[in-house]
Order: sequence, then C-alpha cells, then structure tokens
Amino acid sequence: MARMPSADRRRQLTEAAIRAMTRDGVAGTTTRSIAAEAGVSLSVFHYCFDSKQALLESVIAAITDHSVTLVREAIQPKATLRETVRAGFQAYWDHVSAHPGEHMLTYELTQYALRRPGFEHLARRQYERYCDTYTELVEQLRHHMAFELRVPVGVLARYLAAMTDGLTLNHLVLGDAEISADILDMITDHVAGLVGDGHAPADTP
Repeated sequence: MARMPSADRRRQLTEAAIRAMTRDGVAGTTTRSIAAEAGVSLSVFHYCFDSKQALLESVIAAITDHSVTLVREAIQPKATLRETVRAGFQAYWDHVSAHPGEHMLTYELTQYALRRPGFEHLARRQYERYCDTYTELVEQLRHHMAFELRVPVGVLARYLAAMTDGLTLNHLVLGDAEISADILDMITDHVAGLVGDGHAPADTP
C-alpha cells in the first residue's frame, strides 16, 4: 500500500465513509466496511480515527464543505446583490439535486447523534457549522459588495441555515423542483431586502 500523509488518508477514509453511509445508512456502516470502501486495512482506519465520534465529525464537516466550496465560488459579485445571492443558492441547490443521497445522510447523521448517548454534541456542532458557514459567506459578500444589513449577521446566518435545511428536507420528501426554485427566489428577495441604505450603523454578529 502506498504511503500517504495522515491528513490525506483521513480525507480518503472520510469520503469512503460518506459513500458507504449514503449507500448503507449510518447504523448499517461499520469501520470494516469503510476500510474496504477505501481499499485500506482496518488498522489504517483505527490509526486515523480513534473513535466513531471523530469519524462522524469529519464526515459532517466534509459534507458541508462539498456544497460550501461551490457556493463560495458562485457568489463572486455580479451586477446586483440579488443576482449574487441567487447564484449562491443555485450552486447549493445544484449540489442537492446532483447528490440527494448525500444530503439525506445529513439528516440521518443528526438523528443518529441525537439518539445515541454521548453523541448529542455532534448534532449541535453540525448545526453550529451550518450557521458558521453562512456567517462566513455573508461576511464575504459584505467585504466584496460593501453593504450594511438591517439585522445582525448572526441572526441572518441562522435564518438562512434554517430555511435551506428545511427546504432541502422538503425537497427530498416531495421532490418538487419547481416549487423549490420559487421558494429560493422568495428567500433571495427577502435577503436582498435586508440590505440597508448605507447609513445604518454597522451590525454585529
């Protein structure tokens, strides 16, 4: 087996875990099946992850990063703030449409963590990560487009996390792409309407 830096090996195993869990479910995925998916020995897995909690936290972070990377690239400033925000939502939604099983896994991970004693903090950290991600993206936009918000960044970030989380689950259950697009348009209009006139005092996260 070719030697690989530990960080790269962890990423390899994390992506293998995502594939295995998407296919077999969280409860149905074992460390042995993840190692087999990655094409490594079980000892390599245990060298990289000393607990299932560590693995699940890495999986949650990686799934979030999959879509966030696309959104970050998509929200480069366009002619208007609305166009820029809508492009970001579209990048996220394209990922949902292309990888529904991966997004379904995020909800399963939440339920698994909440129902398993000692794992509850993973669910909390998962949703904190969503809010932190939206905070980062909003601040990125504010830096590039120089606008003020009528609400604190932290409040907007939690709102966006709640709306996209709920809409994603709704779409996975009902599968109505047209309605989902209309709702994304409505959220975009709401966000664009929260921009001040430039004279409001700066808000705090």
